[in-house]
Amino acid sequence: MLASRRRKVKEPTVKAHLAPQAPSTTSDRSPAVSADQPATKSSSRSGKVAKPAPKLAVRTHGSSIKPSVKAPAKVKAPSLADRPVMELWVEYQQTHSDEIRNYFWQKYFPLVRYVAEKVYARLPAEVDVGDLVSSGQFGLADAINAFDLSKGVKFETYCVNRIRGAILDELRAMDWVPRLVRSRTAKLQNASERNFVETGRRPSNDELMSLLGIEGDERGKLEKDGSAIGIVSLNRKCFSSDGSKEVTEIDVLRDDSQTDPLEDTQRRDIKDLITRGLSRAERLIVTLYYYEEMTMKEIGSTLDLSESRVSQMHSGILARLKAQMHHKARELQQQ
Repeated sequence: MLASRRRKVKEPTVKAHLAPQAPSTTSDRSPAVSADQPATKSSSRSGKVAKPAPKLAVRTHGSSIKPSVKAPAKVKAPSLADRPVMELWVEYQQTHSDEIRNYFWQKYFPLVRYVAEKVYARLPAEVDVGDLVSSGQFGLADAINAFDLSKGVKFETYCVNRIRGAILDELRAMDWVPRLVRSRTAKLQNASERNFVETGRRPSNDELMSLLGIEGDERGKLEKDGSAIGIVSLNRKCFSSDGSKEVTEIDVLRDDSQTDPLEDTQRRDIKDLITRGLSRAERLIVTLYYYEEMTMKEIGSTLDLSESRVSQMHSGILARLKAQMHHKARELQQQ
């Protein structure tokens, strides 16, 4: 009886262990819970409504997907070009910032080129416009540092005058003629131009001085200063040629110390033609009389001849040379 009762008790337990578990319908509807989370008690027994479990990161293939959080965007400061110019001037006069000064330099640098080319139009060709631009840069720098907003003047108006002044100062420093001489020369030129427009001709010095109302010592000083010697560059353009190379002053400058080879050849041929039939004494007479500019008496004492004999030989030489020249002229005409 005991044995049969034990068998009856053990059989259902064995069946319970071996019986497959039925798939639970509640597990499919409930959220997935990781092993680290403690199990929650069922609320069916207590009658209370269970709180929803907090959402956790779902692990896939050993890594967790974390929610992306965007970093706050950095606010970009406005550039100097976007800010009002008046605001920049106020800040620069308070801080003297190098960044703002460099911005003003780049912004107003075209004014330097404009003023330099305007001044260059009235100057001679040997002046380089690049030198004027370099001088105007100092004027721009001084204008940026010395500009005052309280004066109520635009910077462009103030800057142009400072740039032009710096260029003129550099031109005066490069000029070797004093300023007073330049002003007097310009005064004479202006009076001459006015008289030419009115009368159609250039006035003389007396007419020019009477137009200016200058007499006495002042007239002499004005004439002396007005005729000052100028300096001209030999590399200055003289005229344009057909080729790519420009003809400069040094290319057309005449050098009197050099002789023309053609003239030398012609002179030597004529000399050989004239002296071909002359003796040694006759050649010496011609050379000493015409080239050394000696008198008949000096030639006679040199050749140990009398003055009358030297004169007689000179007359015979001239007659013979004239006859030879006429004969050669007829031969050249026939050819």
